Amino acid sequence: MNKKFWNWVKNEDSSRTLYLEGAIAEETWFGDEVTPKQFKAELMSGNGDITIWINSPGGDVFCASQIYNMLMDYKGNVTVKIDGIAASAASVIAMAGSEVLISPTGLLMIHNPMTIAFGDTVEMEKAIAMLEEVKESIINAYELKTGLSRTKLSNLMDAESWFNAKKAVELGFADGILFAKEEVQQPSGEGIIFSRMAVTNSLMSKLPQKETPKGTDVNELLKRLDLLKL
Repeated sequence: MNKKFWNWVKNEDSSRTLYLEGAIAEETWFGDEVTPKQFKAELMSGNGDITIWINSPGGDVFCASQIYNMLMDYKGNVTVKIDGIAASAASVIAMAGSEVLISPTGLLMIHNPMTIAFGDTVEMEKAIAMLEEVKESIINAYELKTGLSRTKLSNLMDAESWFNAKKAVELGFADGILFAKEEVQQPSGEGIIFSRMAVTNSLMSKLPQKETPKGTDVNELLKRLDLLKL
């Protein structure tokens, strides 16, 4: 039996918490009939909401793909919380959250898939073609979550991109930052301009009805007030 990289905790409110820590499938997952079945059996053993805490540098992309699919197919609500790092394959799993939150000190990293290959040029070409298809499959998950274009995502993967909490939220990989206090909504510039225009229009509508100070040209006052609307 392989070393488990996951741990389930049942909560008092019938919800469950899943901790994904360390390398994803440190020994093996692909080709192992026991480990995927065990993970799925544990996942489907309940039907309440799930919170997943992720702190992983990544690992087996095929393992991440299966876990992503299992979580996407799960009927309950899935909340992902990145408390340390969600890199490489772990970032793919994170995309399965209906809500993804990241610690203010957390990191998310995406890059191109890698493999080890040996043989002649034909075998090398097969490996390259396989990696290209794996990359496209990973982009599918990122695209569904972020809404970014495939070209932009591909370029970010080429560059091996690291995102802090704010950048992850800005790009759509995360929906919010853990422990962040709600920001007080400030009045927008448009709201301020609208209120000023309302006052200006009100004054202008009353000016012709009032007696103006001696020596004051009404038309001049109107021109000055009209400038406030610019």
